[in-house]
Amino acid sequence: QVQLVESGGGLVQYGGSLRLSCAASGFLISNYHMSWYRQPPGKEREFVAWISKTGGNTNYRDSVKGRFTISRDNAQNMVYLQMDSLKFEDTAVYYCNCPVRGYWGQGTQVTVSS
Repeated sequence: QVQLVESGGGLVQYGGSLRLSCAASGFLISNYHMSWYRQPPGKEREFVAWISKTGGNTNYRDSVKGRFTISRDNAQNMVYLQMDSLKFEDTAVYYCNCPVRGYWGQGTQVTVSS
């Protein structure tokens, strides 16, 4: 059974940091590029970050460049999103995604407060 399970979300102060984790099971992430998306309250789901199969290439939405870092550990079948200097507009449900296979996790809530 294929699963993507996100964790690490929570309530964090403006300017703080969080590290999201995505645990994959039922398939090997080493065969796929992986992504993070988010859905802010009342808005559409949006792309956040992408990482190639080996981790050698990454891509980010402009608003998170220099603050977020996507990484992966293929041996552990894990994908991560390190989020620093968090802003109010980063408040959202964050989802792990395997674009090619169309797999999505259930999401983890990130709330940035003052």
